[in-house]
Amino acid sequence: MTLQDLLDELGGNLAQGDPEWILDAVNSCESARAFDLAFADSEASLAAALKGNAGAVVLKPGAAEQYPHGKCIIESETPKLWFAKAAKLLRKRTLAVGIAHSAVVSPDAKVDPAVVVGSCAVVGSHARIGAQSQIDAGAVIGEDVTIGAQCHIYPRVVIYPGTKLGDRVVVHAGAVLGSDGFGYVRDPVNGAYTQFPQQGTLVIEDDVEIGANSTVDRGALEETRIRKGTKIDNLVHVGHNCDIGENVILVALTGVSGSSTVGKGAVLAGQVGIGDHVTVGPGVILGGQSGVFSGKTITNEGQRPGTVMFGTPARPLRQVLREQATLARLTREAHETPETGQ
Repeated sequence: MTLQDLLDELGGNLAQGDPEWILDAVNSCESARAFDLAFADSEASLAAALKGNAGAVVLKPGAAEQYPHGKCIIESETPKLWFAKAAKLLRKRTLAVGIAHSAVVSPDAKVDPAVVVGSCAVVGSHARIGAQSQIDAGAVIGEDVTIGAQCHIYPRVVIYPGTKLGDRVVVHAGAVLGSDGFGYVRDPVNGAYTQFPQQGTLVIEDDVEIGANSTVDRGALEETRIRKGTKIDNLVHVGHNCDIGENVILVALTGVSGSSTVGKGAVLAGQVGIGDHVTVGPGVILGGQSGVFSGKTITNEGQRPGTVMFGTPARPLRQVLREQATLARLTREAHETPETGQ
């Protein structure tokens, strides 16, 4: 891919170099070669990038007064983002299109000719898979599943019947999408549990990425929805009837209980626990191991932009630190006070 191709797609300014320079891949400043792209967004990385062997470097405008001769320089206000987008464009497909001999594809499934289906994968009846998608070895695509264009389903993923995936969705190994939610009704007489109907759907919108061994349940009677651009880390669970907004981040070991809503742009750090029927407002940041009790609403209202919520129940981090300092002081004072004798 030429440098000009990338500029046409991503914007930016070519401050120095040949627009027809061929780029094959991205790499670190230290390991890059002549046909690699590197980036710099700090003084330390700038020195390494300009000294290294990368044929092209993307950096902030005016980052250096003088650039080394022969090196292509792209200027962007967000060099790391430009580099990441370029990486996706330069990524090479490693497999030719086609269906492996050991794959099992239902005769009535609609699989675009420009699709890869790997060894021992299963594609169920009436499933639909869009152009340039890749289904890796051992994946199971259930009946009536819809997978859009340019998706990548990694090995051993299981997608239950009726689940719908948009375009450019990435699902990593071992993830399970669309399984029954954990919903039961208890008989007050004998204590036995009967499953509440789990017959809804799961909708994954465009540009979502789901990490390895994560699970997302379908709705009970309606739907669970993961909205556009959301990124889910490894070992995350999203319960039934949840609505996860656009561009949300769910970090490893986070659990979102059923019928909860997470607003656009929210960030839930590692091991966050969300009770059922919770509302997390747009842009809320929950620090690691924070918790929100069932039925509660947590928003940024009245808080400064970027305020981190922390603890259980989650509240502003500054408040938590003050509480901890007060508790430490009271404990110290109690310890230092002489005991009264009888």
